[in-house]
Amino acid sequence: MGKQFDSMLPQHEGFIAKQHIFFVGSAPLSEEGNVNLSPKGHDALRVLSPNRVAYLDMTGSGNETSAHIMENGRVTIMFCAFEGAPLILRLYGKGTVILPGTEQWEQLYPLFNPLPGARQIVTIDIHKVQTSCGFAVPFMDYTSDRDTLKRWAEQKGPEGLEDYWQEKNMRSIDGLPTHLALRD
Repeated sequence: MGKQFDSMLPQHEGFIAKQHIFFVGSAPLSEEGNVNLSPKGHDALRVLSPNRVAYLDMTGSGNETSAHIMENGRVTIMFCAFEGAPLILRLYGKGTVILPGTEQWEQLYPLFNPLPGARQIVTIDIHKVQTSCGFAVPFMDYTSDRDTLKRWAEQKGPEGLEDYWQEKNMRSIDGLPTHLALRD
């Protein structure tokens, strides 16, 4: 059975540190809106405190999480054990999007290994932590991170990434604005 906690325990933080992938879930308020679930890889998540995490968000084909955070703040992060003992860990909270060039970016970005194509940092203030069994999650072997997105971002360069953000990352698939759309 699942267990709930008000904050992450040391064993939760240890489990997170071993994961190679996590999933970010968000949704708009509209019943007709699309629920989003995004896989995230690389070494892109940091535990800031028992009730706060941050991840370095890479350029993608959409920017749904940013739009949903702007509209309602709700975010869930999920980790699954694909190796070792079964476990699913969910972090429920309110998100904040931090853009390059801001004071918060300057404070948080040094915590991460630089990744080409980083477009924002998402912080989540956690109000609930839940574990569940994960008995149906398959065993899978990690071999390496893909470098396709890194190579793509390097090839685009700063101007090419900006153009891509203008074309693909300013609005959600439901038409909601993202934080990138509000930059000066």
